[in-house]
Amino acid sequence: MAASPGPAGGAAAGAVHGSGPFGLAFDSGLEIKTRSVEQTLLPLVSQITTLINHKDNTKKSDKTLQAIQRVGQAVNLAVGRFVKVGEAIANENWDLKEEINIACIEAKQAGETIAALTDMSSLNRPESDGQITIFTDKTGVIKAARLLLSSVTKVLLLADRVVIKQIIRSRNKVLATMERLEKVNNFQEFVQIFSQFGNEMVEFAHLTGDRQNDLKDEKKKAKMAAARAVLEKCTMMLLTASKTCLRHPNCESAHKNKEGVFDRMKVALDKVIEIVTECKPNGETDISSISIFTGIKEFKMNIETLRENLYFQSKETLSAMLDALLERTEDFTDCAYTSHEHRERILELSAQARMELQQLISVWIEAQRKKTKSIDEELELAILKISHSLNELKKELHSTAVQLAADLVKYHADHVVLKALKLTGVEGNLEGLAEYACKLSEQKERLVEIISAAETLTLHPSSKIAKENLDVFCEAWESQISDMLTLLREINDVFEGRRGEKYGYLSLPKPMKNNANLKSLKPDKPDSEEQAKIAKLGLKLGLLTSDANCEIEKWEDQENEVVRYGRNMSSMAYSLYLFTRGEGPIKTSQDLIHQLEVFAEEGLKLASSVQAFSKQLKDDDKLLLLLEINKLVPLCHQLQAVTKTPLQNQVFLKVDKSITKTRCIMATLVQLLSLCYKLLKKIQMENNR
Repeated sequence: MAASPGPAGGAAAGAVHGSGPFGLAFDSGLEIKTRSVEQTLLPLVSQITTLINHKDNTKKSDKTLQAIQRVGQAVNLAVGRFVKVGEAIANENWDLKEEINIACIEAKQAGETIAALTDMSSLNRPESDGQITIFTDKTGVIKAARLLLSSVTKVLLLADRVVIKQIIRSRNKVLATMERLEKVNNFQEFVQIFSQFGNEMVEFAHLTGDRQNDLKDEKKKAKMAAARAVLEKCTMMLLTASKTCLRHPNCESAHKNKEGVFDRMKVALDKVIEIVTECKPNGETDISSISIFTGIKEFKMNIETLRENLYFQSKETLSAMLDALLERTEDFTDCAYTSHEHRERILELSAQARMELQQLISVWIEAQRKKTKSIDEELELAILKISHSLNELKKELHSTAVQLAADLVKYHADHVVLKALKLTGVEGNLEGLAEYACKLSEQKERLVEIISAAETLTLHPSSKIAKENLDVFCEAWESQISDMLTLLREINDVFEGRRGEKYGYLSLPKPMKNNANLKSLKPDKPDSEEQAKIAKLGLKLGLLTSDANCEIEKWEDQENEVVRYGRNMSSMAYSLYLFTRGEGPIKTSQDLIHQLEVFAEEGLKLASSVQAFSKQLKDDDKLLLLLEINKLVPLCHQLQAVTKTPLQNQVFLKVDKSITKTRCIMATLVQLLSLCYKLLKKIQMENNR
């Protein structure tokens, strides 16, 4: 049974103790450090760019010199942490060790060079006349920055190969255990093997989840999410299907039910590996990715080139392209569920497109023979006509697809067929089962698993495990219908130009409660001055996330509540920094508000944890810490107020205020993390005396 995109593995993924991305335990903190280093390096690249682009005649005030030195030191420290992670990867992967180590050495050299060229500590002293700095050797900074970028990229690419290998190894382990599960016929042995299988699936979900987040191609990301969701749902279905098979070993429908789940899981596992390795089995080409809409777009682009160059395309090529395109429309016209009106309209528009291409070719041939104004006008008219026909065809196909999907959803929305199927199963009604199984199969040929589960219950109406099994399959199908309806709405919105608003579904953040506030945040493109201001605020925020990560790195106990909340806040602040650059996971105004609300809530949780920690301190130290808490709490409440205040389409003002408040919170966070660490060390020293 198909499944929609969604998180695989759930909360359990965070608790697994298996082999992580670099061969260490997931809870070792190495994965966290890798992400932390990447988050640290990326904003600093922007800072380096700022250094390189600075004007030579800029007044070299003490503040400017301190800022330049701070950036240089931050780059060097971040590179140092990056190199440590790179070396850890190299030690776990001997086949790549030499390449990674060379790239790490280059990165370290580049970081040290940048730190040396931005060292302004002795610039104002008399003996510093011959000192080489960014002001005297800008070329040196550019070379070092390029070397840093090159070496970091090498390490990341090599680490990427390691992750791909680990995903493949994890998939192979899952397949091997699945093979054992298929053959098991003893319940006790099944429980032991399924427990191992569950752990391996959680590990696989963890690895593929990280990979999914790293994918840039939205189609690949959606395919990965769908495949992982299939595996997540099928894992539960496999449990009940296998138990039913063991309880009723001579029941053919029970075995058919279990085999269907195994087959679907194997297909999903292959799909994940196909996406990760970017190659299909047996060298096949992915025809499904070439949609009719893409075909129409490419065809129109080709005919429009005739305006500039009459010899760029051949007549045969254009005819073949249109034939291939119209052949794909047969999926609609041959479908038994396409209405007569839609079918006739699609055939009519297809014939019209063929006729207009022939007219275009005739004018095209004439235009190649002689160049006149009237011929040019005829050619332009022919191009516009066929483009219009294809646009109409595209609209008709969309309308047909939406209607078919809507009919399917409407048919199953109240789940009448599923309820009837369950009832016939409990009653042992074979005739009723056949009737409702036929109705389901008419709508979806791949519903064999639900039907076989119902058949098993019908043959064994008093079996509790058979009933539980059918319930699990029916719930999965109901979930599928719900997700399909949501996706249908979104697709229709995009097609009709209503972009930006997302429905709360699947793994996306849930919409916030104050919907009235969302309406005030309509798309509003800021001018260049506003963009520059937001970008400047973002850079400062990016640097503060780097400072926070540095403070977090000091803590030995990475699972300390203060550290966990601090890390979460730093990660969210980094996403906000990416938003100011037009990058990252925050795409819409709703996403932004949701992220800010969660950030403020996390800040208040941190304040509570720090307050609890303060009870261990002596009066003077406790007062010092409470003063910092008293700065954080009001800032978090102010940020919450900003997110809830409608500003009548003044999006820039809202973003400006939000980022400014976030920056103040992050500055306070850095101070709090530093102070808490010092006071914790002080307590530990006193306890050891």
